[in-house]
Amino acid sequence: MRAVTCHRAELEVEDVADPVPERGQVLIDVERCGICGSDLHARTSCDETADDVAALGYDGFMRSDQRVVMGHEFVGTVADYGPRTKRTWPVGTRVVSLPVLRAGDAVHLTGLSEQAPGGYAEQVLATASMTMKVPDGLAADHAALTEPMAVALHAVRKGRVGAKDTAVVVGCGPIGLAVVLMLKATGVRHVIASDYSPGRRELARLCGADVVVDPATESPWSSFEDSKRYLTNPIALAELGLDAMDKLRAVPLLPWAHVMRAAEKAGATPRGPVVFECVGVPGMIEHVVSSAPLLTRVVVVGVCMATDSFRPSMAINKEIELRFAFAYDPSEFHQTLQWIGSEKVDVSPLVTGTVGLDGVAGAFDALRDPERHAKILVDPASAATV
Repeated sequence: MRAVTCHRAELEVEDVADPVPERGQVLIDVERCGICGSDLHARTSCDETADDVAALGYDGFMRSDQRVVMGHEFVGTVADYGPRTKRTWPVGTRVVSLPVLRAGDAVHLTGLSEQAPGGYAEQVLATASMTMKVPDGLAADHAALTEPMAVALHAVRKGRVGAKDTAVVVGCGPIGLAVVLMLKATGVRHVIASDYSPGRRELARLCGADVVVDPATESPWSSFEDSKRYLTNPIALAELGLDAMDKLRAVPLLPWAHVMRAAEKAGATPRGPVVFECVGVPGMIEHVVSSAPLLTRVVVVGVCMATDSFRPSMAINKEIELRFAFAYDPSEFHQTLQWIGSEKVDVSPLVTGTVGLDGVAGAFDALRDPERHAKILVDPASAATV
């Protein structure tokens, strides 16, 4: 079959061996496969990531000297099953799948491992138990975004954002836009999106952001109506505590410690916004930690492949919560698929282009320009190269 391989950062269309499903696997005819930001990073920086995950016990991540078929955001139709595998869906059924492939005694990341070729190809293998039927009437272009949207849902849940909280999305590339969509889908009323690119700011508006900010001219931390309730000076926090204690201790016999704990449980104590760092380049964590208000919760979603640093003392003095989000679980993947199918989440603004296999290399180059594209899909049956 025809597929796009990555070898020493070069993308080429080649004839590769047809995939043959083993027990527990399903063979899928690929209809669409999204180009992910992590694919752009892995193309040039896979060795660094491979070293990191090898230290965690997984040595199957792609290396630059290997020839890897990338692509993990795929949708397609069932073509065949491996031996002694339950045929859950009839041949021809449109499905999506979590991109993890059980092969023998090992599990590999589809599209990011030589042992699990991905969806920049005419066919791809998936773990049968991880496949899910696409809702009737849902277009392949939209179903293909299930995987990145599930990443965003997981990040939003990791941030524990309440409806009345302010969420700030830093970076409006595909994953940042997906986070905006999921924040609004989960009922968050105040969403601020920040990006230098006018094109991406416009896409953020289309995705539902309540305020869109150009950080070159305006701070995202002061661009919403209730920003004054957030503290930016540690002394102000101490003063607030002193004032509260003066008032509580002025009431005779008042169990002031219990009152403070009750206020904390009720959400009446100071807190900061929830920030989603969706850029993934060195220096962004430090930027957010140093510029965000006190008591901010930061969820790092952008994938930075390089070594980075930030000032822990700054984070400590501001009592910043720092969390990292990776992937999703099957229930989040399923929830995302259903929300896209019911149009609770409209992913159409994200899709800005489609190419065939011969256009993948050019698409990778085009995605470097934030004014041109957000999400480009690969259609193996298409002859489009631009």
